[in-house]
Amino acid sequence: MREVRLRFAPSPTGALHIGGLRTALYNYLLAKKMGGRFILRIEDTDQTRFVPGAEEYIINCLKWSGLIPDEGVSFGGDFGPYRQSERSAIYQSEVRKLIDQGHAYYAFDTAEELEHMRQRFATEQNKMPKYDFHTRMHMRNSLTLPPEEVRQLLEKGTDFVIRLRVPQDEQVGIQDVIRGQVTFRTEELDDKVLIKSDGLPTYHLANVIDDRLMRISHVVRGEEWLSSTAHHVLLYRYFGWESEMPVFAHLPLILKPNGQGKLSKRDGAQFGFPVFPLDWNQGEDFLPGFREWGFMPEAVLNFLALLGWNPGTEQEIFSVEEMIGLFSLEQIGKSGARFDFDKAKWFNAQYIQKADAGQMSTIIQSYFQSKGIELSDERAEQIYTLYKDRVQLINDFYRQGRYLVEDHIEYQQEFLVKKWQPSWKSAYEFLQMRFSQCRLWNKEELEPEIKEFMHGHQLKMGEVLPCLRVMFSGVPMGPDIYAMMGALGQSVCLERMNRFLHQLNKSL
Repeated sequence: MREVRLRFAPSPTGALHIGGLRTALYNYLLAKKMGGRFILRIEDTDQTRFVPGAEEYIINCLKWSGLIPDEGVSFGGDFGPYRQSERSAIYQSEVRKLIDQGHAYYAFDTAEELEHMRQRFATEQNKMPKYDFHTRMHMRNSLTLPPEEVRQLLEKGTDFVIRLRVPQDEQVGIQDVIRGQVTFRTEELDDKVLIKSDGLPTYHLANVIDDRLMRISHVVRGEEWLSSTAHHVLLYRYFGWESEMPVFAHLPLILKPNGQGKLSKRDGAQFGFPVFPLDWNQGEDFLPGFREWGFMPEAVLNFLALLGWNPGTEQEIFSVEEMIGLFSLEQIGKSGARFDFDKAKWFNAQYIQKADAGQMSTIIQSYFQSKGIELSDERAEQIYTLYKDRVQLINDFYRQGRYLVEDHIEYQQEFLVKKWQPSWKSAYEFLQMRFSQCRLWNKEELEPEIKEFMHGHQLKMGEVLPCLRVMFSGVPMGPDIYAMMGALGQSVCLERMNRFLHQLNKSL
């Protein structure tokens, strides 16, 4: 039985899009489901688009999300190198076999000659021209030039590319797990460049050679690569590797929130949410990430898994282990999945609520520390307990809970203008005095005091509790008032009531 080996093969051309992380996730899930290996390969043969720091960023994204490769760049393994720029000799050796067999050829055309061809055939045929069986016999290549001239051009070091010789009037069939049988006519295909003028391979050649040499059993990648797969099938055929060809599965697109088109790398700025796993900060190029927005990696994976995969149940919350057990390519749909950021936040809220208190307390401590605030274990756990059912993002613990450790309180002006009655001041001074006489600072003693206060001054719960929350935290909404007061302690609550009433008196 063939060993199951899946690879995630990004290009280091910038920040890893969230769609790339979904591709990595599906490869990881299938590899683990089938007892196979998950491999990271860096496809960096396009040096014109190489971005320093991108490879490290990709690896950090995988580590943060918990999708740890079994082998690959920075992880080792027996099938390296796993960085394509280090495999040039392999590609050069293999492509010469295609030339010798007549399945590939040298093309010496200059940029000017290529442009002239495009203009000529566009005018004559009134359609977009391409380098194929129609045009190649009118160009400067080893199919049209005498062998001696080809040899001389190569010896002189004349620039050339190596192209795939796509046959005329054939059909190329692909059995895709997600899309079924897909057929291309070779008339639709161009003679793809296999080796560029800089000597490096294109994606098409390197991809096929590496997948075969690394014994990749399944190729799970984005829908945008489906049209290229016909060329890949031809390469497998011409190399004599057709029996070793992997299983193909092309994933549906992740769509913009409005469903109109593919979610792009720049859509985050337009729609106001991250579309990258981690912050990407390269000079003036800053792109926000899910981690820094306050997402837990498990929630992001759960959200992404369901953007295309349907396990066939009503269940929505899955651990990675559960996803591994249930996952199959056959349950992935063909249609694009709309990116719903509100749903992503909902998933995050579920994971925050169900998280281990100790784990979350450590995360909260770390976030507060990044803001220059040291939290004790006890205080961090208090903040988690108070707000775990009220937040969607880890950052919300800081935004909503920092009043517990910061003395400065900013009162919500809208509440003061619309809800606070100046005539209440003396009533709350009385309540402050009653609070000061409490011997125990707990709900059992505080609740009767507040109820008696409301009855005696003819005030409603919806008036009193928001006022107390504003005095203690600055905002009228918050957790259970008794839990809040217990976390702050008696002396802090009394001091904040006093400060509120005196500051308000001065400003009104």
